[in-house]
Amino acid sequence: MRLTELDYDLPEELIAQEPLQRRDQARLMVLDRRSGEITHSRFYKLTRHLREGDLLVLNNTRVFPARLMVRKESGGAVELLMVRPAEGQAGAWLALARTHRPLKDGSRLLLENGYVLRVIGYQRPGRPIVASDDSSPIDQIIAEAGTLALPHYIRRTPTANDLSEYQAVYADKSGAVAAPTAGLHFTEELLHELAAARIHTAFLTLHIGPGTFTPVRATQVEGHSMEAEWYTIPSTAMEAIYLARRTGGRVIAVGTSSVRALESYAVTGDVEGFTGLFICPGFRFKLVEGMVTNFHMPRTTVLALVMALAGRDAILAGYREAIRHRYRFLSYGDAMLIL
Repeated sequence: MRLTELDYDLPEELIAQEPLQRRDQARLMVLDRRSGEITHSRFYKLTRHLREGDLLVLNNTRVFPARLMVRKESGGAVELLMVRPAEGQAGAWLALARTHRPLKDGSRLLLENGYVLRVIGYQRPGRPIVASDDSSPIDQIIAEAGTLALPHYIRRTPTANDLSEYQAVYADKSGAVAAPTAGLHFTEELLHELAAARIHTAFLTLHIGPGTFTPVRATQVEGHSMEAEWYTIPSTAMEAIYLARRTGGRVIAVGTSSVRALESYAVTGDVEGFTGLFICPGFRFKLVEGMVTNFHMPRTTVLALVMALAGRDAILAGYREAIRHRYRFLSYGDAMLIL
């Protein structure tokens, strides 16, 4: 697949900058991936578009305040996005650094509140491994000095409101730098309504890192390499999946992260581990039969994934329809249900 096939024209004014006052009032486009038929609805009506016995699989990762603003000893500003604890290096963390000049190994990084970090190595260029320069755990430093890292296309400073709105109502496993945004539309009331209609839910965890949102730059899309993210699928979720498949229910993933976790299990048989699975057109799905998703940026891995499930032509037709009807795009935007 050529990179240009992941292109479409997204009017900047359709990129949602604020969450809706009520999550489930988001618009919902329902796309039949066999016929290409499109239906316009609202997210609070989700139950009407599903059927008894269907299973929604949701990602319960929780976003933590991953952004740290630090300074080099020379005074230069550095923005660190703390990604996750480094494997095999107790107390150290893998980070993404935004700075005018690359950080040198051994560089000390100063926080305003007196904490000091030190670069102790690199995973690869732009991905330093940092450790506390005193006895303060990095978890504590993040908790005290970290701020929410909203996506770059939300062109404003995060507010206290974002701390709650940029989380799914069921999020409880801290570890993501970005929210699984398809889940932002759910309310407790809607979850109860789904249960009353015997539409089941199950939870897995995939901690979303910056790799999910890294633009595809390879001329041939298949040449893109995903950064690994950690996932786990508990036994309760596996039992719900097996039950749905035995009884004719559809396995419907909520968000691209849930799709990747489920299909990683289907490919490897592992219910826990790191996955670098990149799903693009041509991929053969083994578990996922439908999904809830938002509207995505051009030339991204998440757009490639929804094209793999529904077909490129159907997705682009749906996006044209969404633009014509002035849907809201990206993280705080509206939703699509692919069945």
